[in-house]
Amino acid sequence: MKTLLTIVLKSAWYRRNSLLLTVFSIAISVTLLLGVDKIRKEAKNSFINTISQTDLIVGARSGPVNLLLYSVFRIGNATNNVSWETYEEIADYDEVAWSIPISLGDSHQGYRVMGTNGDYFAHYRYGQAQSLTFSQGAPFADVYDAVLGADVARSLGYVMGDELIIAHGLVSADFANHQDKPFTVVGVLAKTGTPVDRTVHVSLEGIEAIHVDWQGGGRSPLQLSAEQARKLDLSPKTITAFMVGLDDRINTFRLQRAITEYDEEPLLAIIPGATLTELWQTIAVFEQVLLVVSGFVLVAGLLGMLTTLLSTLNERRREMAILRAVGAHPYHIVLLFMLETFAIVFAGCFVGVGVLYALLLVSRSILLQQFGISIALTPPDAQQWFLIMIILLLGILISLIPGIIAYKRSLQDGLAIKV
Repeated sequence: MKTLLTIVLKSAWYRRNSLLLTVFSIAISVTLLLGVDKIRKEAKNSFINTISQTDLIVGARSGPVNLLLYSVFRIGNATNNVSWETYEEIADYDEVAWSIPISLGDSHQGYRVMGTNGDYFAHYRYGQAQSLTFSQGAPFADVYDAVLGADVARSLGYVMGDELIIAHGLVSADFANHQDKPFTVVGVLAKTGTPVDRTVHVSLEGIEAIHVDWQGGGRSPLQLSAEQARKLDLSPKTITAFMVGLDDRINTFRLQRAITEYDEEPLLAIIPGATLTELWQTIAVFEQVLLVVSGFVLVAGLLGMLTTLLSTLNERRREMAILRAVGAHPYHIVLLFMLETFAIVFAGCFVGVGVLYALLLVSRSILLQQFGISIALTPPDAQQWFLIMIILLLGILISLIPGIIAYKRSLQDGLAIKV
């Protein structure tokens, strides 16, 4: 076995250029296959862990998935708002234990701004029923206080006491900035791995204050200073959506139906878990397509390796004949190709996994900021190790083809090979 390994290494070194291309081809295939599987699982975990212990989410009537995306994941926009009177009426239902109003639509340097109240910090849960905690400071207490998510504070370099300017809408522009009403950072939330990390939280009164002298998406001729706005009635007129927790979850479906049939305005109430399931069923077809495409790329890489091995058989006929002449058993010839192929595929898998984690390390911040997908750099799971074992097994099976051909030729050729 030691002699065979030496022969394999020396033969591979002699043909290193072509074999390096083969290893690179397999590495790309492995990176794509494992990468699709990794991102698919991490995206699902990231979405599932974003919200917990919330029984209903209520917003203007639209699609359930759309309501979930903009209210929880800060993706997309609401088609309409919910009146404050409607929110207060539903929040006062006997079945409702707590509620969290949210107001969306503004931004700060590419990050969403969310208006809410103190119930958000008291009742919002994520992951395994984990509550929000502060790494610095405390919840907002003043109209112009702001609490930052962990990623906002880190990427923009904010510290306690810094001032920030909120922009009207989702695209920051000088004409849309509320420069006359700056907010002060009073708290930074601990890292959650959810869209909370990429959100600037302010009070509902703060949202009303910065828009009190705006009409139709622009400033009105009558502009009010921050202090003048503070003295006005800043009770919100509308909100984007609100989250609801119930005293008893047995009432979930009954309350959901009552809200959907609400007479005063068209509303939609969704159960987050059920809507998440609907979302994943919607994109399940695309997941399967990506996995199938990745599988075909892998097969193409293995066939490329087979082509490389077959194309070098004529060059290696004398090598095989010499081995047979010095007493190599027929199975030694086959084993030689199996060891060589195993080394190529193993190297391809090793390089592919390394490239995958390097790419994830570089792109994880982009995936988190742009798509809200938190990628954990954990070792491959059992399923991914199984995929790697399948790839190695397929490589060994493919090696039987050139191995048997070389064995048959070595019997016929002897030492008198004409080249």
